[in-house]
Amino acid sequence: MRVIIKKIAEKEKEQVVIECVEVTQEISEIEAYAESKGTILNGTVDGQFIKQFALKEVFYFEAIDEKVFAYTEDTVYELKQRLYEVEQAYAKYHFVRCSKSVVLNLMLLDGISPALNGRFFAHMRNGEKLMISRQYASHIKQIVMGGNNHER
Repeated sequence: MRVIIKKIAEKEKEQVVIECVEVTQEISEIEAYAESKGTILNGTVDGQFIKQFALKEVFYFEAIDEKVFAYTEDTVYELKQRLYEVEQAYAKYHFVRCSKSVVLNLMLLDGISPALNGRFFAHMRNGEKLMISRQYASHIKQIVMGGNNHER
């Protein structure tokens, strides 16, 4: 694949153009990466400090006791959003629901392995294992195995 970079004068006109014969899984991942690159979130750490962090750093979001947390490599941020809002807002960046309480980042997924009773484990690049419930397993397997339909 060729890469062409053209310098322009105005920041507002910056864009990424992908020219391809077919929109493959790889092209979709490049698109999601480019779009999420500049997405910044705000969260609190230890209920005190408001910090900014990049969406691309989030391995997964988890709802616990009606609070939503974003997990990065070394920090857990509490968000003001509900889990369904996170799922809807970041679906186009390859975030998908894998259980009632977790939305994971497919871009940071290392692999999937079977668990008991039709469930699976999502192995994340940071070494964590997340449970994929039966309800979401077939959808995630379809995406990971090369399906291009990221809508649920």
